Amino acid sequence: MKAILFTSLLMCVLSASGNEVSRDTINKKALRTVIITESAFYLGGNAFLQWVWYKDHKRVPFHFYNDNKGYLQVDKFGHAYGAYQYSRKGYEALRWAGVGKRKALIYGAPLGLILQTPIEIFDGIYEGYGFSNGDMIANASGTLLFMLQESIFNKQTAKLKFSYSPSEFSKYNPYNLGETHIERFFLDYNGHTYWMSINLSDLMPKVKLPKYLNLALGYSANGLLGEFENPSRVDGVAIPNIPRVRQYLFSLDIDLSRIKTKSKFLKSLFSQLNTLKIPFPAIEYNRLESIQFRPLYF
Repeated sequence: MKAILFTSLLMCVLSASGNEVSRDTINKKALRTVIITESAFYLGGNAFLQWVWYKDHKRVPFHFYNDNKGYLQVDKFGHAYGAYQYSRKGYEALRWAGVGKRKALIYGAPLGLILQTPIEIFDGIYEGYGFSNGDMIANASGTLLFMLQESIFNKQTAKLKFSYSPSEFSKYNPYNLGETHIERFFLDYNGHTYWMSINLSDLMPKVKLPKYLNLALGYSANGLLGEFENPSRVDGVAIPNIPRVRQYLFSLDIDLSRIKTKSKFLKSLFSQLNTLKIPFPAIEYNRLESIQFRPLYF
């Protein structure tokens, strides 16, 4: 949840650096803007965690929390997604400022791991949370996915994306899943789907396909009323026996960064929207319904 929140904010504050550009020399003004923006975001984010997010939680000795089975790992995909997008923006921001590719990879691409590690450290020192090794592995995976592709292939063939559709389950446990629409967006993992969007032209260069057409592999889950198991009662009210089910999805997607345009505005807009999966029909597999066709999956 915190990963999604901070990723959304970072997409906004670094929106000016929407696309990688080539410069012969470093633009010192642009580089200064990037450094100040990222530093302010880092310090502001840590201040928010300490004095707002954890303000009602008691500080305790550093401890661990094994949540690897929680929410059927949907939250782990969220951590990987957040780290991937942080790293992408950190790299693109330095390239926008004229920093060379190698240095941008060294100093910008690790941003995902750098920004999300303090979240885990804070979790480790406050009651009700705990440092999660699983979260750290997911964070590192997202950053590595970006760095390895950029350093080896000089492009992002496989991109992590996100889609959201409100679920019907928040009414059963609004304390855990959110009472308002905004709370549900962050708290209700039933509505989250995480995608690996893979460019088909990169996979099949000899086949004539639109350069922007992607194959999307998605993961989601349904029936998550609690972290590890569903409660039988909430506030004294009996809850139906709802099965917790993993969902595996196959769909198409559009890589907006590969749509050619001379408009700087559209390039920047496409860069921001490219964090989200474009709605398309999808094929879903889950253990209860087997294979289902979804005419339009958000």
